[in-house]
Amino acid sequence: MNKRQTSLETTILIIELLKRIPKSWWITALELKQQLAEIGLDRDIHTIQRHMKSLVESSHFPIDMDDRSKPYGYRWSQQAVGFTVNSLSIQESLILQMAHKTLKNLLPSSLMDSMSGFFEEANRNISHTQDPTKEIQWLSKVVVAPETQPLLPPELQPDVFNEVSCALYNNCWLDIAYRNAGCEVKEKTVMPLGLAQQGPRLYLVCRFQGYNNERNLAMHRMLSARSTSLTFERPEGFDLKQYNDEARFSFGEGRKVKLSFRVNKKAGLQCPVFLFSHVLQYSRP
Repeated sequence: MNKRQTSLETTILIIELLKRIPKSWWITALELKQQLAEIGLDRDIHTIQRHMKSLVESSHFPIDMDDRSKPYGYRWSQQAVGFTVNSLSIQESLILQMAHKTLKNLLPSSLMDSMSGFFEEANRNISHTQDPTKEIQWLSKVVVAPETQPLLPPELQPDVFNEVSCALYNNCWLDIAYRNAGCEVKEKTVMPLGLAQQGPRLYLVCRFQGYNNERNLAMHRMLSARSTSLTFERPEGFDLKQYNDEARFSFGEGRKVKLSFRVNKKAGLQCPVFLFSHVLQYSRP
């Protein structure tokens, strides 16, 4: 490899590092290494640490380093505006801001973290725009109306979502401490298979270690979660879409029953019940 190619690869590596440095939390060299590996830039940890040290010492980039304990953490200084190669247009900022609200609980934390610079820039573009453009006005023209009485989202324990999404993304076993409806706390190892958002609540579809049936665990009942390094093969017969179609997040267990109602005309006029025959998902009592 000639010197010119080496210089170009180093430049690309530094650009990708700068794009992944967050502003509101610390990121370690190992986390940066993992994010770079996902886009095909596989470098050893010492190379990442060396480049980060150079960036911190450089006067061109306002990057802070937390060296109070190892591993060291890095983030943009509070007065910094971050780093992007191309500035987002106001239209792109609008789409990203709306997408962030919808996807923040449906994507792995590592992927959302890698996009943090774009989300921050989008918010900055929206909030700092002086002219009331049509794109800015659009935010006040749309709303998601709930079908039922709106409820406050239950609070998740710190880091639970990060650990769960990490284990789900990497197909790793997950150690959890869970408080059930009877207020009993149990520690289990589970195989994470999917995430479902139902209204303000999040559910993890999983299999307990040693069992082959699926369970739904409310994320807000998890007191702690830890992604292990042990991987598993996803069950071939499991399909999250089919699982949802079988009403497994409401009252179904995949069985079907034909249910018919018959009412007289007077009763039918007094209440919204009509003569019908419909196939409903059925769960055993």
